[in-house]
Formats: sequence, C-alpha cells, structure tokens
Amino acid sequence: MGAGVQAKADDGNRRRGRKRRRSQAMAEINVTPFVDVMLVLLIIFMVAAPLMTVGVPVELPKTAAGALPGDDEEPLTVTMTAAGEVQIQTTTVARDDLVVRLQAIAAERESDRIFLRADGAIAYQDVMQVMGALNAGGFANVGLVTDTGGPALDGRDAAGQ
Repeated sequence: MGAGVQAKADDGNRRRGRKRRRSQAMAEINVTPFVDVMLVLLIIFMVAAPLMTVGVPVELPKTAAGALPGDDEEPLTVTMTAAGEVQIQTTTVARDDLVVRLQAIAAERESDRIFLRADGAIAYQDVMQVMGALNAGGFANVGLVTDTGGPALDGRDAAGQ
C-alpha cells in the first residue's frame, strides 16, 4: 500500500505525490582544492627561493648597477672570501687549480657565463688577478656580483634622490 496525496474532490486537477529524484552525476569540477594546493606550493617556493643562493657568506660591495639577465641553468659562481679563499660554488680550490677546474666544469655546461663574487674587504689587485686568470683561461663572459643600493656617483643617493 502506497501513501499519496489525493486531490480534493472539487479541485479538477490531480496532485501527484512527491517523486524521488535520482542523483545525477555532477558535471562541474571543484577547483577549490586545486587552488588551495597551488597557493601552498607558491608560498613554499617563495620562502625557499632566497635560501637557494650560493651559501658562502661574503660582504659584497654596493653599487648602483642593475641585475644581469638570468640563464636557465644554475649560474657558475667563483667566490673570493675575506680570508683569501677562492671557491667554486661552495667548494674551496687552490688559486693554481681554479682555471683547470673551471674548464672541466664549463665543458659540461651550455652557458659560458661565470659570476665572480668578491668580499668588499679584498684588495682590488687580488680580484683583478683572478679575473685576469679567468680571461687567460678562455672565460670572457665574467660578471661581477654586487649588492644593490650603493652610490650612483651622480649626486643622488641609492634611492635616486
């Protein structure tokens, strides 16, 4: 026996009982979880990106020069510390072995660019000796790494005023 609602006798229309609707497949994609995951990954990369730089602490001189355009591969960095050490990335090498080691590394790389980071306390002569050795070893694309915010030498300070 089924229960239903019947129409009143004086009403000419028949009312039907409530039908059960079958649940249909949802044709929409819920992107909220996807957006949540992407935002979390974005935050992680924003926090981790500054930590990916070469970890040799040097006090770089400040200049008004802008940044060089970047390459797709990790830059090859030579660092001169205040203690007089010369390092390729984070590995300390003797000055006599520097060019030979760099030539071996450069043979496996696409880019010929080398970044030279030198502590501001190092004498200019020492920096130029290393640059001269790099040039004599066949490395003509050497970029000097500095910090921004130094004097512009045109009467303005680092903020451009």
